[in-house]
Amino acid sequence: MRLDRFLANLPCYNRQQVRMLLAQRRVRLDGEVVTDPKAQVREFSRVEVDEQLLQGGHLARYLMLHKPIGCVSATQDPQHRTVLDLLPEALREGLHIAGRLDFNTTGLMILTNDGQWSRRLTQPATKLPKQYLVHTESEIGDHYVGKFQEGFYFAFEDLTTLPARLDILGPRLARLAIVEGRYHQVKRMFGYFDNKVIGLHRETMGSIRLDPSLQPGQYRALTADEIASV
Repeated sequence: MRLDRFLANLPCYNRQQVRMLLAQRRVRLDGEVVTDPKAQVREFSRVEVDEQLLQGGHLARYLMLHKPIGCVSATQDPQHRTVLDLLPEALREGLHIAGRLDFNTTGLMILTNDGQWSRRLTQPATKLPKQYLVHTESEIGDHYVGKFQEGFYFAFEDLTTLPARLDILGPRLARLAIVEGRYHQVKRMFGYFDNKVIGLHRETMGSIRLDPSLQPGQYRALTADEIASV
C-alpha cells in the first residue's frame, strides 16, 4: 500500500495532515525519513510518525530447510512428524510452508511468515522454475523430453501442464524443471510412460538453491540476496 494511503486510513490523520507530515519529514519507514507519498508499506514495514510507532515490531522470517524423507509438509499432524517439528519451538510461531513436498520427497523447503513473499515464490503466474532430481524404476527414453516440453493433459483438473524441461542424466536419472505444483505432478508426468518415480529431490525454487552443507533435517536463514531474488 502507498504510504500516504496507509496513513490516511488511520483514524488519527486526514489526507491534508498526511501531506504535511511528509513535507515536514516527520515520517520514518523502516528507520529512514520518507517524503515520497508513493513509498510502499508492506506487511513487515516499520512505520513511525515522530516517536509514535504505527506499524512494526514483527520480524519477517525466511528459512531454508532440507526436508528429510518420511516427514509431512504441514504445520501439524496427529500421526506423523511435520517439518515444523524439525525447528526450535521459538521459531515456529506464524510460519507457513511455501511449496509443499510429498511425504517421501526430499530437498529444499522454504518456511516463512511473509505471505506476500511466499505467494510470489509459489504462484504459477510468476513462472519461477522448481528443479528436481528424479530417480525412476525404468529407463528414461529420449522421447520423454519432447513430451515434457509439450505438456501432459490431466483429466481430473481438465488442464494441460505448462512446458517443462527434462535433462536426462543417466538411464534412470533425470533433472526436471517445472513452473507449477500440481498434485503429485512429477509422478503423474512419469506415470504417462508407466515409469514409477522411486526418488524425488527438490534442488531449487527460482534462484534459491538448497545449501549443500545442510544435512536432512537441518535449516538456516535465507540470505538477503536469496530473499531479494523472489
